[in-house]
Amino acid sequence: MTSSAVEKVRASDVRLVELVVPEHTNHYGTLYGVAALQLMGKAAFVCSSRYARCAVVMAKADNIEFRKPVLLGEIIEVRAQVVFHGRSSMTVIVEIATEDASGEFEPPRITGRFMMVAIDAAGAPIPIPGTNNQIPREEMSL
Repeated sequence: MTSSAVEKVRASDVRLVELVVPEHTNHYGTLYGVAALQLMGKAAFVCSSRYARCAVVMAKADNIEFRKPVLLGEIIEVRAQVVFHGRSSMTVIVEIATEDASGEFEPPRITGRFMMVAIDAAGAPIPIPGTNNQIPREEMSL
């Protein structure tokens, strides 16, 4: 693996830590779905823009699964990883996991898949800089 390939793999993994505060919760005291999607979208953007090293936009979000509620006051880790890239698009898997009392992160409570696209200044898709072909990577849990 070349040094630029190693650099791309490292840049494809992003982890953000947040505290679930009242502004993030619904009337049940759990993480509001829209707030979760906002955090996941931010992680997908940071991950894909670091990977592509250019401007990116979200083209699609799907397979969002809310497996277990996230409660007010919990510490969460939002993990994002590029698992595939084509000519101008990248597939980013994003997960939200909570930290338990011992400081370990539990299995993901929320997961989703985001398609991000590299763009030029006019907003048109462009080839991802530094790549010239598709490189599939096995989709895996972070």
